[in-house]
Amino acid sequence: MLQNKRVVIIGGSSGIGLAAAKLILTQGAEVIIASRSSEKLEKAKAELGGKVISYAVDISNEVQVKAFFETVGRIDHLVVTAAETSGGAFLTSDSVADHKMFENKFWGQYYAVKYGAPLMSHGGSITLFSGVVAYKAMIGSAALSAINAAVATLGRTLALELAPIRVNVISPGIIDTPSRSKMPEAARKQFYSDIAGKLPLKRVGNPEDVAKGIVYLLDNDFVTGTVLHVDGGHTLI
Repeated sequence: MLQNKRVVIIGGSSGIGLAAAKLILTQGAEVIIASRSSEKLEKAKAELGGKVISYAVDISNEVQVKAFFETVGRIDHLVVTAAETSGGAFLTSDSVADHKMFENKFWGQYYAVKYGAPLMSHGGSITLFSGVVAYKAMIGSAALSAINAAVATLGRTLALELAPIRVNVISPGIIDTPSRSKMPEAARKQFYSDIAGKLPLKRVGNPEDVAKGIVYLLDNDFVTGTVLHVDGGHTLI
């Protein structure tokens, strides 16, 4: 059902967004990727075989997001995976960094829907991104958990307000993506190993796992207002 559909993926230059772009292209859709980094966009286009259109846009900048959608024009589906996240002990956390994270992950998705929805065709869909810490309390994730919960609530409310446009939210668990590339390799591997040992499926996720969830939400026209947990059972432990 994605054949010849126009799909915008903000955050499509790496990680989950890039994996989604690859999978959606196989369904015969036209894919438009956007992210803040022109360099990452060029690499992504090369990896995708040059079959996509790309735009550089800072999702936390409302003016840029509005201009982006005015340029893109009519679309069928919108996916927003772009986000900057961080964590740390609440009492010693950097409130400026927490504000920046909220501007990026919450307000960025808010802006994308605000300016993308009016351009959406009948039967279109929007897929937003929350995260496991909205549903499972984890030390060091106070700000991020609040942001993720806010996104999930936004999605459910907009499913009613924007109907018949479908609005859904994906809540990934721990996914092995470039977002943790700044961690020392040994520490990153140990972190993934520790999490994997606790999960029912005994592994952390990969971008392709989440991409399959995205395609499901785009393709199934009887699903709206839901949060799809792609977390390997993380909320169960």
